Amino acid sequence: MEKVLNYIGGELLPASSGTWLDKPEPATAETYAKVPDSDEPDVQRAVEAASRAFPAWSATPATERSRMLRRIADAIRSRLDAFARAESIDTGKPLSVASTVDIPRSILNFEFFADAVTQFSSEAHQTDNVALNYTLRSPLGVVGCISPWNLPLYLLTWKIAPALAIGNCVVAKPSEVTPMTAYLLSQVCREAGLPPGVLNMVHGLGPKVGAAMSRHPDISAISFTGSTRTGAEIARVAAPAFKKLSLEMGGKNPNVIFADCDFDEALATTVRSSFANQGQICLCGPRIFVQRPIYERFKEALVARTRALKVGDPLEAGTDQGALVSQQHFDKVLGYVDIAKQEGGRVLTGGKRASVPGRCRNGWFVEPTLIEGLDAACRTNQEEIFGPVATLIPFDQEEEVLAWANSTKYGLAASVWTRDLQRAHRFASRLHSGIVWVNTWMLRDLRTPFGGVKDSGVGREGGWDALRFFTEPKNVCIKL
Repeated sequence: MEKVLNYIGGELLPASSGTWLDKPEPATAETYAKVPDSDEPDVQRAVEAASRAFPAWSATPATERSRMLRRIADAIRSRLDAFARAESIDTGKPLSVASTVDIPRSILNFEFFADAVTQFSSEAHQTDNVALNYTLRSPLGVVGCISPWNLPLYLLTWKIAPALAIGNCVVAKPSEVTPMTAYLLSQVCREAGLPPGVLNMVHGLGPKVGAAMSRHPDISAISFTGSTRTGAEIARVAAPAFKKLSLEMGGKNPNVIFADCDFDEALATTVRSSFANQGQICLCGPRIFVQRPIYERFKEALVARTRALKVGDPLEAGTDQGALVSQQHFDKVLGYVDIAKQEGGRVLTGGKRASVPGRCRNGWFVEPTLIEGLDAACRTNQEEIFGPVATLIPFDQEEEVLAWANSTKYGLAASVWTRDLQRAHRFASRLHSGIVWVNTWMLRDLRTPFGGVKDSGVGREGGWDALRFFTEPKNVCIKL
């Protein structure tokens, strides 16, 4: 049985306590690895290693830091198949998805910020021929990056790449639920020659490792992606210490389909935005609002497309839907289906455990599920399920659906489908959402700011926003 190890000061180490957590494979429900049950002493050791490494790393020219990030990217690319297989086994997602989305995007994160840091600039302002003001931006020092289980390497590298590129040293906590590709990344970093202590990985539970990072006085900033509840706890602990915080949290995103949409494109994309990664993406659109003139036709077509999705062994070619990530999450998702029924919802398709024969017979599989007959204010349409469960609601007028779309406590992403350009601009501007896609979904430009409003988070990642977050500005004013 494989043992994941922490990566601290350039060394691969078990937890100082010597204790381990079981790591099951979601597709089989059988334990296949052990994860360090790390605690505060391990975080302390990682912070000390990062602090020692920071003076030299921050003084390293940006071009050299850029080359190092590219060496790491190239090393991941050379082992793409191994990384993808590890991600699939660890998360339960189809191997095809890990191979074409998760790992390639992780490589791109390193390459993008390797380029971006060489182009990064600051501001200068001449003040009425009296003075020259310019802004210096310096790396913060030791920063903390806490990543979730749904897109493990993808979102971990989204945080550590800009932090390292701009000259910080990192203490990272991958999810204990999906630690394997972070462990492989640790091995790659050692082989690529990343100086010891520049990047440190501490595996373990959030209440132990994440909490210790949040309160550690020598960690200057925390970049977190995960649940709103956990983000609130991090803010409660870290804010009094005046740490910089970037919190990307939950979503209950609307998918608004007007009658004048491109029907076929809206239908195909709605299947993706409802069920990609088993619905375990914060950007999925589980609240599907369809204008009444096309509602019945759209519903019938969507149910047929959903039923055609193949639920199966994640490692087999042709599998569209894999397993949910854990027993706990499996129980939660099916529990919400029960809640939907109690609220008067009608299950159009799915709604139960999926039967997958062979080695996956005990895995945590749920049929892709569509539900109608619920109002916008019910629990099913207000609370984040984060699984392959979507609801259908007909609407008549733009103002009506706008109110419903904005009715949740979340505000991460939204999709709008219409051929009316004026409506597209008008409607998008009034949505309470950090991201709005019009006639598409998950089309991401890494240069643009990414993040949510309301309970979906604070701060922005991506492009210059990420590099600015991991720096401290200093204004210099020189009298002319």
